[in-house]
Amino acid sequence: MITESVKASELHKIDPVFGQLSFDNHEQIVFCNDKDTGLKAIIGIHNTVLGPALGGTRMWKYANEWEALNDVLRLSRGMTFKSAITGLNLGGGKAVIIGDSKIDKTPEMIAKFGQYVNSLSGKYITAEDVGTTTGDMDLIRLQTPHVTGVSIEKGGSGNPSPVTAYGVYMGMKAAAKYKFGSDALEGKKVLVQGIGHVGETLVDYLTKEGAKVIISDINQGRLEEIGNKYGAKIYTGDDLYGADVDIYAPCALGATINDDTIHKIKAKVIAGAANNQLANENTHGAILQEKGIVYAPDFLINAGGIINVYAEIVGYDMAESMRRTENIYNTTLEIFDYADANKITTHQAAMRIAQNRIDLRKKEINK
Repeated sequence: MITESVKASELHKIDPVFGQLSFDNHEQIVFCNDKDTGLKAIIGIHNTVLGPALGGTRMWKYANEWEALNDVLRLSRGMTFKSAITGLNLGGGKAVIIGDSKIDKTPEMIAKFGQYVNSLSGKYITAEDVGTTTGDMDLIRLQTPHVTGVSIEKGGSGNPSPVTAYGVYMGMKAAAKYKFGSDALEGKKVLVQGIGHVGETLVDYLTKEGAKVIISDINQGRLEEIGNKYGAKIYTGDDLYGADVDIYAPCALGATINDDTIHKIKAKVIAGAANNQLANENTHGAILQEKGIVYAPDFLINAGGIINVYAEIVGYDMAESMRRTENIYNTTLEIFDYADANKITTHQAAMRIAQNRIDLRKKEINK
């Protein structure tokens, strides 16, 4: 099972869905188009064996529709394994809206998207992601009950970003313990790439523990704001991936570990919030292993957000959400031990454990 990131110009245009490299036997792909509101969206439902497909809606200015399709296929697949490895009774889904969220997004567009989600009768449950907000989820809730991450004032669990960041922090500490012999991050040089809501909260945790935090982002104003607020150092070098740091935390978009960057990386640990960090799961995972770089599987350690919104479905409180998210620390160490015992990469180990849970459930259903 190999999924890799490819340039938009290289995407296969014969068999536009089933022929994509990122297509992995997805159950359903829904294309949503509404002329009146300008909505162009794609909903990807990868797998519903363990339960309804839950995953956020990302709004992004994609270069073209092929790029958007590739992204939703990769992201929805990742959600399947994220829920499975975390022990949640959920499947994997994701949605993307094509457009610039700062310019193109309107309440009418979000409401229309909510109607499309509702038409799937609960097979897909949405939540917020890059380019969407808790306020957007509140608007969607007016159209469908199949949404999570609704504001606390309206009975939801609110913004999942702080819980996501806590899970990444726990996973990072576990990776540090495995690599350095201690989970203490005090004095460790940590490069956080991408300082949105999750990245900022991670910076907060790291700063409070005494780590030497270096930040990078495409938004210069945001860099200066976060740098001043937490005393973090802004990265000013020419080659981000060759930075002399202990830990690299990718918290922006995916595929930053690719053919162009992987041989430059000097960090001893990679642990971040971004989805699909490995452009090619098998190839790049193996290279990291050969280089002695500990990779904390992204879909495991960034699962705090889905743990948080799952609370709206099963009814546990924030304390329970944090307890379950804290357990990412133990699960991460278990994954490392499993990888060592089976002589496979950490990514392969996490995938195998997640897939075993899905296969077991499928056998129970088919009895």
